[in-house]
Amino acid sequence: MPLPTLAESAIILGAEAEDWRAAVRIVGRALVASGVAKPGYADEMIRMIEEHGPYVVIAPGLALAHARPGPEVIGDGLAVVTLATPVAFGHPHNDPVTVVLGLALTSVAGHLESIAAIANVFNDSNAIAELAAATSAEEVLRIMASAEQS
Repeated sequence: MPLPTLAESAIILGAEAEDWRAAVRIVGRALVASGVAKPGYADEMIRMIEEHGPYVVIAPGLALAHARPGPEVIGDGLAVVTLATPVAFGHPHNDPVTVVLGLALTSVAGHLESIAAIANVFNDSNAIAELAAATSAEEVLRIMASAEQS
């Protein structure tokens, strides 16, 4: 399964976030900007982390924020936010986070396949550092596409 759509409007580079909640709100705004989520989706992602802990921190420096499909999700999509200053999510090994991905999915069926496709991108150990250093949306799209091909 290919990656969920990553629109240029869903890429925010060098964002300032005072804590993990602010970082998740920024990625939520990116999903809204690309038309795949409603503004309340950020609150759903935050609630999931509050309930289940920092399970979204899936690799050193990388968080994959998401929530269950529901009325706040309009379509399937991905967002990428890089942080100017890393933030801690409370993960014992993978904090602090510099790259936050946001994932919105309309169906539970596509959830595991999408997570697997995203995980494949980060089989390339350089992908997180390359994303964190990216200076343009085009560069982010290239990194995500080239990693998906490998």
